[in-house]
Amino acid sequence: VGVVTGVLTFIVYPLIIAVPMPKIVTVTLAAAFGPLLTVACLGLYFFIAAYRKTVSLQVAAVFTVVAGSLLNAMLVVQMTLRDFWHSELAGAADAESAVFLETAYQAADKVQLGLDVSMDIYLTVGTILFAINMLRHPMLGRIIGSLGVVVGAALLGFNLATFPVPPAEGGSIDLGPLVGLWYLVVAIMMARSIRWLREQA
Repeated sequence: VGVVTGVLTFIVYPLIIAVPMPKIVTVTLAAAFGPLLTVACLGLYFFIAAYRKTVSLQVAAVFTVVAGSLLNAMLVVQMTLRDFWHSELAGAADAESAVFLETAYQAADKVQLGLDVSMDIYLTVGTILFAINMLRHPMLGRIIGSLGVVVGAALLGFNLATFPVPPAEGGSIDLGPLVGLWYLVVAIMMARSIRWLREQA
């Protein structure tokens, strides 16, 4: 289940960002993104825990579950704000009203930016802790673990450096897709290790 939801998370992410779709499809995929991430990270927890359980691994699971919840909240708030804004802007009586609505929207939009940064903080710390627990894992190992620590720490650093806006809007590199790619590689490695996992039962 963790492998399947992990792969689906990686597929849904670019679809939401880059592919124009009917509203109901976009809303459905966006609403599924956070829960998919949550289940995928829980699957990763059980996969790593089959070898060794640690406090840091448990914290990683908790943090990534929180990240999935914050991601869902951020996307729902973002879609709600934009939907209301387009509706109100379309009904603006004159140019002055349109300017007022645009200013109000820009102010309210900062709420979802704050949720985005909060989500990234929990996700990156969880990622780093997961990666640390991979270093000695027989099916994951030092290379993928070390890469996870690096990309997680880099994304966290960029988010704090450009706060309160996301790195992509603050003039820095957005490492979010790279972290997503790292999780995809982990999911593939998990899929190739199903036999090992069954042997641990």
